[in-house]
Amino acid sequence: MVIGAAVVLFIASFLDYFDYGSTSVDAPNSWDSLGNAIGVYMVGVIGAALIVLSRSQPQPRKVVGLDLAQFGVAATVFTAWSLFWTIIDLGQIDAGAGLILGLISSLALAAGAVASPLLPALKAPLAGAPKPQAVQPPYGGQPGQPGQGYGYPGAQQPPYGGQPQGQAPAFGGQPQQPGQPDPQQAQAPAQQAAPAGDFTPFWFAVPVARPLYGEDGSPAPIAELAPGTWYLAVEQRGPGLIAQTQDGRRGVLQDTTGIQRG
Repeated sequence: MVIGAAVVLFIASFLDYFDYGSTSVDAPNSWDSLGNAIGVYMVGVIGAALIVLSRSQPQPRKVVGLDLAQFGVAATVFTAWSLFWTIIDLGQIDAGAGLILGLISSLALAAGAVASPLLPALKAPLAGAPKPQAVQPPYGGQPGQPGQGYGYPGAQQPPYGGQPQGQAPAFGGQPQQPGQPDPQQAQAPAQQAAPAGDFTPFWFAVPVARPLYGEDGSPAPIAELAPGTWYLAVEQRGPGLIAQTQDGRRGVLQDTTGIQRG
C-alpha cells in the first residue's frame, strides 16, 4: 500500500497542478515550482522510501534516537497535510489532476504509514527474521565432536584431585589398582582439601596466554595458561582464581577477564 501510493504520488507530480478550463493555456505541474515538487510531493515519496527501507531490515536503524520508519511517517503526514490545505486555499482556481491525484495518494500513503505499526498484520518486517547462528563449540573444542584433552567440561569429570574411572592417569602415571591408594593423593595432599566457602569448582579456558603465579605471593610466574586448554578453578582468591594445571600445579590466576566457563 505504501509503495503503490508513493508511485501514484510521484506520477501526480507531473500532471497539471491547476485547471484553467482552457486547452489553449498550458497548466503548470508541480515541477514548475520546486517548492511544490521537492518540498511537498518528493517529501512524501522519500518518506515512503524510508518506511520501506526500515521494514526491510531485521533491526531498524535509528537517527537521533528515532528509527527511519518514524521519520517516514512524519514525512508522509506532512505531504498529505500540505496538499489538503493547498486545495482548500485555491479560491477561484480549480485544482488540476496532479493536485487532486496527489492529495488522494498522499492520504492513502499517510494512512498506510500510520497504520503499519498499529495493525499486527502490518508489523511484520519485509525481510525475514535473521537466522539463528550456529552454536559454537567450547573454547578449543571441535564442532560436532566430543572435546579432547585435559579438563574438557562436556565429558564426565572426576571429583577434584581424583582420576576418571576406567582411564589411566595422564602424564606418565601408573594405572591405579583396586585397593591401592591414589598416588596423586599421597603426593599432593593439598589437592584433597575441599574448597572453602560456597565456591564451586568449575572448568574454564583463557582467551589469551595468561601467567599463573604462586600461592605464596611470589612475583615470578610458576606456569602459563594457554588458550584452547581447559583448567580447573578450585578456589576464589580475591578477584583472582586458584587454578590447577595439567600437571597438578596450583597457582593464582590474577587476570580473569574474558575467561570462558565450561
